[in-house]
Amino acid sequence: MNFLCICTYFKGSEFLKSCKAEGNNVYLLTDKKLEHKPWPRESIDQIFFLDNVENSFGTYQTILEGIAGLMRSTKIDRVVALDDFDVEKAALVREHFRIPGMGQTTGRYFRDKLAMRVKAQGEGVAVPPFTTLFHDVDITEYLQNTEAPWLIKPRSEASATGIKKVHSFDEAWDAIHALGEQRHNYLLEQFKPGDVFHVDALTVDGKVIFTSCNQYLNTPFEVAHGGGIFRSVTVEHGSKEEKALQKMNKDVMKAFGMQFSASHTEVIKNHKTGEYYFLETASRVGGAHLAEMVEASSGINLWREWAKVETAKATNGKYKLPKVEKMYSGIIISLSSHYKPDYTPFEAPEVVWKMDEEYHVGLIVKSESRERVLELMDEFANKIRDLGYHASAPAPDKPTH
Repeated sequence: MNFLCICTYFKGSEFLKSCKAEGNNVYLLTDKKLEHKPWPRESIDQIFFLDNVENSFGTYQTILEGIAGLMRSTKIDRVVALDDFDVEKAALVREHFRIPGMGQTTGRYFRDKLAMRVKAQGEGVAVPPFTTLFHDVDITEYLQNTEAPWLIKPRSEASATGIKKVHSFDEAWDAIHALGEQRHNYLLEQFKPGDVFHVDALTVDGKVIFTSCNQYLNTPFEVAHGGGIFRSVTVEHGSKEEKALQKMNKDVMKAFGMQFSASHTEVIKNHKTGEYYFLETASRVGGAHLAEMVEASSGINLWREWAKVETAKATNGKYKLPKVEKMYSGIIISLSSHYKPDYTPFEAPEVVWKMDEEYHVGLIVKSESRERVLELMDEFANKIRDLGYHASAPAPDKPTH
């Protein structure tokens, strides 16, 4: 089978390797700026480059014309988007060339935060109160009928990028007016303080066959806007919390029509009421090296298994999930003031991974004890601060894509 993988961010090497190992021909469409990144070229049959990766009409036309040329000699059997910002591109290609897989309507549920909320709410999945920014009267009535603070969120960004917190009626309207002609690309949502979780999963034939439930110790919003240190740990196995998160993820995948893919879903548990609210989801493996963290606790490499799922579906084969371990893991990542931080102060038998990126410090730990993982997360966070390793950068006011 011929797989076209679209990825305009450097990630997904394990998917590409696994896809090739399954006997497929692998074609990669990526950003010209990433040409010299260490892609696993031995697993890629041909690489194509885009000079402009924005989701714009011009980019779409370039992609369609390029693939039309390729298709004259090479039939593309499957298209896979390895990053959030490429979901629209992949869906467009599938629709245009009638290639099986997620189309543009379903794709919206995994990219557009407004589409997610409207669909989830319509299917009975709890979401924080929200409104569109289309109609002035609707916005005014919403602000009058809900309590501050609120979050203004871009509809198609990833993580906490571009989110702005407002605390009053006037501040909300000032921020909305400041968006100008772009306000239709945003939504307004009531801020619900609580613990934020992420559920990383695999779905096959419309059934969720694997889930890994984890809790952010610092929410993505806090890290992006407060300069915090990114940390996440496995939720206690067999707990009520894990069961609630598994149910939420199952309900969301069913509501959104997910058939087969990896997914990354975020959920918040309200501090006051204990109620769980759906925040967002994505039809890909979680970023920030969460795949490595999931593998440490479960033994499941999401990138690798996702490639096997895609291949099985493309060839009408059967997919079998490997044996799942029940360990605990935690990840800690921070921007660093050091070009290549010294990891000597972080030696511990539980450390199974160390980040090797310039001006970053990061580790993953693995243990049979969740308490030990939490203990190491606190210990390492304190060391990162005390040793002067920690650095932060202000979150961009406007989306980068």
